[in-house]
Amino acid sequence: MLKRRAVLAAPLLGLANPTGAQAWPSHTVRLLVPFAPGGNTDLVGRLSAQWMSTALGVSVVVENRGGAGGIVGSDAVAKAQPDGSLFLVGSIGSISVAPALERLPYDPLRDLAPVSLLSTNALVLVARKAAPFTSVREVVAAARAQPERLTYGSSGIGGLTHVSMLLLEVLSGVKFTHVPFRSGSQAAQSLVAGDVDLSFANMSDALPLVQGGAAIPLAVSTTSRSAQMPDVPTMQELGFPGFNVVSWNALLAPAATPRPIVDKLSEVARRMVADPEIQRRMAGFGSVAAASTPEDFSSQIRAETVMWAETLRSAGLARPS
Repeated sequence: MLKRRAVLAAPLLGLANPTGAQAWPSHTVRLLVPFAPGGNTDLVGRLSAQWMSTALGVSVVVENRGGAGGIVGSDAVAKAQPDGSLFLVGSIGSISVAPALERLPYDPLRDLAPVSLLSTNALVLVARKAAPFTSVREVVAAARAQPERLTYGSSGIGGLTHVSMLLLEVLSGVKFTHVPFRSGSQAAQSLVAGDVDLSFANMSDALPLVQGGAAIPLAVSTTSRSAQMPDVPTMQELGFPGFNVVSWNALLAPAATPRPIVDKLSEVARRMVADPEIQRRMAGFGSVAAASTPEDFSSQIRAETVMWAETLRSAGLARPS
């Protein structure tokens, strides 16, 4: 059981608002996870829903709606009624990265209101257990000898696990064959089955595979080594300067959601990630609990959107303007 905190004792400023938001929530709150069950975003969403149900005093449930690397679910929230009944458990791929790769049916900066971060985590480049290579150097050599022969799985086109491999292709000058799935957990299962050779997997997907000997860890995507895999080198250590990919999960709302509702849920999220039990549970599946104000999270998204557009454009991967 999670440790419970009395988060409703101190009412938030600004809830005496003529919009009626002071009564929120008075009904079930849905958290839409834009991926199939079992992946990192789903784990974070379900843990958050459990804690927030008690904090808000209403049922908080998770709804999975996968497709297109998180774009289908993100679009559903962007177009939903802004009444505080539906929120997105979003990830960096469909919010900050995808706009540089394709024309989206929504504008993340215009159609979604940032609420708060929930977690961050590294990606891990993993290889199937029986792969004939045990290092990134050997992977690159094998791909150079037989272009597009090696396959890799991802959580979907345009997602961070996909883009990370595209960056590896550009930086190494080799080509792989992409096999997209509806979630990171499905991509991980395919790796274990030997259907794909490689995957840049979220730490939560990679950790049990590596610990169980079902996959070979080759590198982590962040500039510092991960506490969960301290013996695994970073991509930068292996000769890929500038390779720094950090994944996150966060809460976002339809853009016109009343600000008092956004502020209240953001405050609840910040209280949640300060709970030691939440921190322990997230660390158990490879994530670091993290929160932010709506303003700080908005600034982060805007900065990341520019950074990824510039990075992908310089790599020749961005869509034409």
